[in-house]
Amino acid sequence: MGWTMRTDSTLSPTVDRSESLRHQIYNDLREKLRHGQIGPDDRLIDVKIAKSLGISRMPVREALLQLISEGHLIGTTRGFAIPQLTPQDIRDIFEVRKLLEPRAAASAARDIDANGLAALREALDRAVAAVANGDVEELVAANVVFRRTWLDANRNRRLAETISRFADQAHIVRDETLMDADTRVIVRDGLAGLYDAFNRRDALAAQDRMAAFIGEAEKSYFHSLEAKVGDSGAGDDEAGSGKS
Repeated sequence: MGWTMRTDSTLSPTVDRSESLRHQIYNDLREKLRHGQIGPDDRLIDVKIAKSLGISRMPVREALLQLISEGHLIGTTRGFAIPQLTPQDIRDIFEVRKLLEPRAAASAARDIDANGLAALREALDRAVAAVANGDVEELVAANVVFRRTWLDANRNRRLAETISRFADQAHIVRDETLMDADTRVIVRDGLAGLYDAFNRRDALAAQDRMAAFIGEAEKSYFHSLEAKVGDSGAGDDEAGSGKS
């Protein structure tokens, strides 16, 4: 795995360089996690990352520990890794998101400015093209930009960060569902509906459409999970029956 974090050589003398590096490393890792560039089999080792960046180990370790405290990573005997979430973990995350995101979307619809709306439109156009081309990676990227943009319109930064944290923890949902073409269409249409509400500055519509969007994501994930369990059970039955 390559590391392309840019360290800032023009830091103010009053800025703690180790703190700035920690923040940059944290953001870089968070983006890689958000875009699925760190997989469940990857192990992040602070010494190796520090060596590849030509910096000391401490800011890397501090960034990794912050990601652990926020639930994005866990510590293992072989390094830091993505946590393996159980179905109940996913249900809990969706419950939090359903409580927070619709209200936050309503606030964003009232407060988003022209630049934010333009960024949402661009992200939606990317999502539409990605679905047409069957480009899952691009759809993920467009969805990330769309979510970040409407969250940035929220005046309550703690609320926005909490939502972002829980949404990022549910990367397994994206990985499980976006390989399905029908689900990609649902995501596209959901983003289109949200954009329409934001563009009209309709807080009630934004709230309702966000609740529906999250509900569809939850339903798609558990439908995919049930199908996978069913396929696994069928395979076991066939093996047990002696069929070749």
